[in-house]
Amino acid sequence: MSYDFDLFVIGAGSGGVRCARIAAAHGARVAVAESRHWGGTCVNLGCVPKKLMVQASDYGDWVDDSHGFGWSTRRGHNDWAELIAAKDREIARLNGIYVSMLEKADVALFTGHATIEDAHTLRIDPSPLVPDAAPRRVTARRIVIAVGSTPTMPAIPGIGHAISSDQAFHLKERPARVCMVGGGYIGVEFAGIFRGLGSEVDLVYRQNLPLRGFDSDLRHALHDAIDLRGIRQHVGVSPTAIDRLEDDTFAVTLDNGTRIVTDCVFFATGRHPKVTGLGLIEAGIATQENGRIIVDANSETSVPGIYAIGDVTNRLNLTPVAIAEGHILADRLFGATPPRQWSFDTTPKAVFFTPTLASVGQTEAEAAQHGDVDVYVSRFRPMRNTLSGREQRTYMKLVVDQASQIVRGAHMLGDDAPEIMQGLAIAVTGELTKADWDRTIGIHPTAAEEFVTMRTRTRVTPRATG
Repeated sequence: MSYDFDLFVIGAGSGGVRCARIAAAHGARVAVAESRHWGGTCVNLGCVPKKLMVQASDYGDWVDDSHGFGWSTRRGHNDWAELIAAKDREIARLNGIYVSMLEKADVALFTGHATIEDAHTLRIDPSPLVPDAAPRRVTARRIVIAVGSTPTMPAIPGIGHAISSDQAFHLKERPARVCMVGGGYIGVEFAGIFRGLGSEVDLVYRQNLPLRGFDSDLRHALHDAIDLRGIRQHVGVSPTAIDRLEDDTFAVTLDNGTRIVTDCVFFATGRHPKVTGLGLIEAGIATQENGRIIVDANSETSVPGIYAIGDVTNRLNLTPVAIAEGHILADRLFGATPPRQWSFDTTPKAVFFTPTLASVGQTEAEAAQHGDVDVYVSRFRPMRNTLSGREQRTYMKLVVDQASQIVRGAHMLGDDAPEIMQGLAIAVTGELTKADWDRTIGIHPTAAEEFVTMRTRTRVTPRATG
């Protein structure tokens, strides 16, 4: 049977674009459909604009810290409208780059919503961005679903008054008071952004510590850092209702009876696969209750020839993971050589709070599932803070398998943690031993050198039982 394309990718986010480009480089006839933003969530409503706003929120601290070094600069006022406009210009530039990359790779572009009608047929309904376009059908030998995820909003009274991260990047004004709900990546990062730009922030989350899934000691260190940032934490509680008040402010009621009056209610309570309108049920593609598309080890769905990558599979929802999955899939389907290999088990993670936090490999608790663990910890005041007077301390931790002495995990809270952790991820992925780390000479004076000078074991954690 003859098809219009060898591969049709639904979604032009990081994973979909990589899959399309690599497949095209292998000689496949490829098309991509995108209904909203070229570049996907990461570029438009996620990692990139978020980090730009984190950087903006840091400058006030740098002005304050400069006084300890002899500067007399006074802290000014952040112009929110100017910040958002500058952010939008950069995102528009990146949108153009993504389109250009696909065009240069000879990938056909469709701006519209794609629906799967069967294993080889898709209907493309035009986007409002191209109102004069007509619906059309195309066929493809293989289909890849890479549509990502969307914010999850709980069904509580008044939830319509709340925003998610989708709206946060386009607020006309910075709210003076923000009630942030959620202790994960997005909640912690935006709490830091708004606080750094001058807002009063209440952070509400149902766990006893932020960032579930990270190392316990790192979570404790972050909890303390959030307090030092001047953010009010409400732990172990959840909102039950949101009321709009007569002065157009909002009252958030928590399940412990606390009532928070605020100018903005921001929910960052997770995301779920964005599968509405894809035609999955009609096409026979199996999903779980939360919408997650079920795939096998080769990213193939329950329908042969249809694949899914990235956040829509709800496996490890990070942009570099989606890129790797897209690259591997394109190589497997169209490449003449074996696909590249990635180490997903040692995927590094970063949270762009102020100070930043990053991890790679196993937590102490995870490592203890396999045997006794040697733990090395260092806490110190960064050099900059000795003159600035800031109280924030850096926290570092190594998790070492006692029997083999392989370093299984590295964790850090402090300035430049993500930049440092990217390098350490190579060592953890390469399964270097603590002796290898110890014989590596440090760069002085840096915080990073502490990772290769931790000689004294802090404690031994016995193998977990039960």
